[in-house]
Amino acid sequence: MLSSRVVSLRRCWLGKGFGSRLVLGVETSCDDTGAAVVDEVGSVLGESLHSQKEVHLRTGGIIPAVAQKLHMENISRVVQEALERSGVSEHQLSAVATTVMPGLALSLGIGVDFSLNFVRQHNKPFIPIHHMEAHALTIRMLQPVPFPFLVLLISGGHCLLAVARGVSDFLLLGHSLDSAPGDILDKVARRLSLIKHPQCSTLSGGQAIELLAKDGDRTKFPLTTPLGQIYDCCFSFAGLQSQVTRLIRNKEAEEGVEKGTLLSCVNDIAAAIQHTVACHLAKRTHRAILFCKQNYLLPSCSPTLVVSGGVASNQYIRKALTIITETTGLQLLCPPARLCMDNGVMIAWNGVERLKEGAGILPPHVDVRYEPKAPLGVDITAEVRAAAIRPPSIKMKITN
Repeated sequence: MLSSRVVSLRRCWLGKGFGSRLVLGVETSCDDTGAAVVDEVGSVLGESLHSQKEVHLRTGGIIPAVAQKLHMENISRVVQEALERSGVSEHQLSAVATTVMPGLALSLGIGVDFSLNFVRQHNKPFIPIHHMEAHALTIRMLQPVPFPFLVLLISGGHCLLAVARGVSDFLLLGHSLDSAPGDILDKVARRLSLIKHPQCSTLSGGQAIELLAKDGDRTKFPLTTPLGQIYDCCFSFAGLQSQVTRLIRNKEAEEGVEKGTLLSCVNDIAAAIQHTVACHLAKRTHRAILFCKQNYLLPSCSPTLVVSGGVASNQYIRKALTIITETTGLQLLCPPARLCMDNGVMIAWNGVERLKEGAGILPPHVDVRYEPKAPLGVDITAEVRAAAIRPPSIKMKITN
């Protein structure tokens, strides 16, 4: 509970305005430093993003201490660029919104420390943001999507299904029990040494898998879809990674090549892993839709599935989910690829949404702690599991 003094200060801050409310968003949850200024109708007035992708490609994965150092070196410049491009001065801002959960601790700390210093220096309200909430709400910046809607958030660090009932009101239907889909795609790409492939040297692991899979035959290497006999909406990718690792090892032995050498069948392996990940996501999402319908959690008219997060930019996975939504009568909505990735725009928009509702807005001198692990909403995964819904089989005929 906040003290009465904090509550009165909050009311004071909400009363201040310069016409249209303007929010600066700051994002440092993982390996991208992002900042943006967004107004209350969703116009992006200015943004800046520093990607660490090339550095982490060279090191074979994200090293938290390296990510922290790069955030520290670039955050001031990125925020200043966003402000300059927006034409908005610090005193015109209505608030600063910053990712405080979940994410890499060392990365989150840079954004939180910078933002708290900023709001104290310029006497502005502070809005702490849940990273996954921001991904879920991005679509509402682009078009008027009413609550409630179903959301599938898929990235390198997260995988979850939830019903968004309000700006800060979510029901968690399912989550990853181990790895995230983006993480397994990246790890398989590294194990296949795709950075050595002439078409993939500048691509992330997930991008490389998607590109090569277009010319691959997924049927050459059938993989087992995870959790086939567990009737809930949770996800698991660790066993799938083990399957693919064994497959790669066997193919290296067959071709008589050492680990780190490009296999002749990389396109087929890429197609197989991408298809299996897509099917796993689609099957759990199908069950979530049926659970929501059974429990009247979505509107009967124009129910919507929103898919966001870095992996949502994968077109093959989108097509798999489209098969499910067309079968169940839902509308599928995804932000454009650049807004599926981590960015300051989504954080700023989440701040706008919270500012409009007066939810979670703090005066500048309140201490805020970052939380590397933080669930989203109210967890009802046990209820979903107890329902034991068995969706009818759907043939996933997906074309590249």
